[in-house]
Amino acid sequence: MKKIFTTAACLLSLISYKTWAQDQTPNYVIEEKVKPGVEKYGNTLNLGAGIGYYGNIGILTPAVMLNYEFDIFRDFTLAPFVGASTFQESYYWGNPNLPNTDPSYRYYNYRETIIPVGVKGTYYFDEWLHVNPKWDLYLATSVGFAFKTVVWENGYYGNTEAYQAVNPLYVAMHIGGEYHLSRKAGLFLDLSTGISTFGVAIHF
Repeated sequence: MKKIFTTAACLLSLISYKTWAQDQTPNYVIEEKVKPGVEKYGNTLNLGAGIGYYGNIGILTPAVMLNYEFDIFRDFTLAPFVGASTFQESYYWGNPNLPNTDPSYRYYNYRETIIPVGVKGTYYFDEWLHVNPKWDLYLATSVGFAFKTVVWENGYYGNTEAYQAVNPLYVAMHIGGEYHLSRKAGLFLDLSTGISTFGVAIHF
């Protein structure tokens, strides 16, 4: 995972380096970054879809994530977030009161839905790297709780707690970047040890 994060950081820096000609940069972005600390990253709604990874059970799942960033101090934001992911697994069970040749002895499916809720702290370091003003680069940490629901297949009457439970404490590290399409919108890629997403950022 450390190698992935290191590689991602190098790629984000290379593709956004300021060797891009400034005449290709929107005027509104140049004006906002003429002076250090002028740019504000908060008041931003981020909507993304991607893949969730839950290490304690080793499962990758489709996922969505939403957060809203607020400026706390220079180059640092906090963002309440909520996400959702779901996966299906199976568990072998049979009625213990019947012989093991009974049709009840088989694999039963269950669907687990996970909803992480918490706060994401983000530090933007694009000014340190002097990258092209159309790019924002950041490191972040998310902390919260993962709420879950489990639905079993009809016909299963065994232990309903016999599933691969995710850790209720949600902690994730992030590295990512946003490309500004305009003053009000951008595209972002967020690589995470939890839920990695690609999506749209809306600036207010």
